[in-house]
Parts: sequence; C-alpha cells; structure tokens
Amino acid sequence: MDSKYNIVGFDLPHTDSDDRLRRILTAALPNQNNYVNYPQLNYWDAEFFNLHQVNIFQESNITEQSAILELANRSLLEESYFIEKAGVGYMAKMVLLAETIEERMLYALFTADEATHLHQISDFLPEMEVTSTDDPFLRLLSEVVESADKTVLLFVLQVVLEGWGLSHYRRLAKECRYPVLAELFSSFLQSESRHHATGTTLFNQITVSAFSQTIILDVLAQFLLMVQVGPQSVLAAIEQVKGHLTRSQKIQILEELDTETHSGTRLQILRSLMGGTSAQSILQNLEERGAFEPLPAHQCV
Repeated sequence: MDSKYNIVGFDLPHTDSDDRLRRILTAALPNQNNYVNYPQLNYWDAEFFNLHQVNIFQESNITEQSAILELANRSLLEESYFIEKAGVGYMAKMVLLAETIEERMLYALFTADEATHLHQISDFLPEMEVTSTDDPFLRLLSEVVESADKTVLLFVLQVVLEGWGLSHYRRLAKECRYPVLAELFSSFLQSESRHHATGTTLFNQITVSAFSQTIILDVLAQFLLMVQVGPQSVLAAIEQVKGHLTRSQKIQILEELDTETHSGTRLQILRSLMGGTSAQSILQNLEERGAFEPLPAHQCV
C-alpha cells in the first residue's frame, strides 16, 4: 500500500469471504445482511442521467443502451463506495485530532457510521470488482484526507462535501428504481446530517489562517471545476460503448445532456454551503474567480 495515502485507505484489501475476522465484523455490524451481494441492475434509468435527450443513445440498440446505463450506474455506486471508504479513515483521524472529550466521542461514533455505510454499499458492488481509483475527484479527495490542517479538513470535507453528499444521496434515494437501494441511501441521511452539522459547528469556532484559506481555495477551485465541466462520467460511458467520439460529437452530447443546467444546479447548492460567516472571504474569492458559473459545452471538452 502507498503510505502516502494510508488514511484514505482506497487500496486497503478486503479479507476472504470465509475469513474469521470478517465473520466477527459481520456479527458486529448493525442490520447486517451477511454480505449478500445484490444483482447488478440499472438502479437509475436513462431519464436520471438525461440520456433520453441524447440522440446517439436513443439511436443505439437495446444492448448498447443497457451497457451505457450499466456503466453510468456503476460509476455512481463506485463513487459512493470510495467516499464511504475514505470516510472511515477520515473520521478515525479526527478522533485523534479532537480537542474535547465530546468531540472525540462524536468522531468515534461517526467512524462507526462510515464503516456501516461502507459495508452496506459493498453489498451492491462486489469488492473484487472495485479496483479503479483513477478518477480526478477521488485523487483530490485522497490528498485532502491526508492533509494535516484541521481547518482544511473541516471545511472541505464536512462543511462542503458532507453537505453536498446530503443533497446527492437524497436525489439518489428519490430517483432509484430499486426499493432496497433507495431505502439504503435514505438511511444515510440522518448520520450524514450530523457529520455535516458537526463540521459546520467546529469550523465556525475557528479563525481561518491565511495559509489554510489558500489551501481551501486551491482545493475547492479544483473541485468546482470538476462540477463546472458537466456530466463527464456519462459522456465517458457513451464513448466506452460507442467507441471514439469526435470533439464535435462530445459537444453535441453535452448540449443534449443540458450540461449548463446540470452543473448550474449543483454549483448553486455548493455555493449555499459556503455561506457561513467564517467562510465569507472564501466564498467571495471563489465568486471572483467565476468558480460557480457553469461552462458551456464547448468549454467542457
């Protein structure tokens, strides 16, 4: 394992299914399902991804459409898996950085939340197939989790990303076509809300140094750019199934996916999460950079 990313733990292996340690873990987990793997389904349909508006998707045969949807679905599940996997290490790290008994106790409980979520997501995504972390967002997340700056950790991960996660999981739950998975994402919301509220409370008690603010601005500028360029994972799924796409084809697909509306909605949610008193200068700086403006399709490829 790369010791540079030992907290985020993306490359930590799973034990064998018959390992005794796993049996102890299974018994200890609440609402455990004995590691039952659910069938791979297209839990979210074409309309969820706006694929019903994309000509190349509509003109594809049923097999190709199903393959594109499967890739897009898998991308969502993998992202959730890795976020929860990072969350276990992050919350454990915050136990050690706690400055009061109450803060330490909260983060110990939050570590258990993330471990439970990771187990539950794993049921829908067989771990032997989850190998790729070659994703810009996950690389950025890794770097932040490994940071030694508590101010950066609190604001980026708990104020912004946990806050965003609430909106994201709520939408995944609402629009999921498979009731068991929809209920699972709904069940995450209460604990994720506590994680976000704790981060906001602790961050508002901190005076943000110029050094910490510089790091926060750099990280959030990178993250917001990933949102500004629209649904790249959907575009990648189409290209993986259909083969090489020209730049003009990619622009057309992004226009049909309504990329500016897609990005604009998400950027406004993220902006609202940064509206606290302690973050005003961060918000103003990002606004001056145009970081909350969605990009037109021709600037996204």
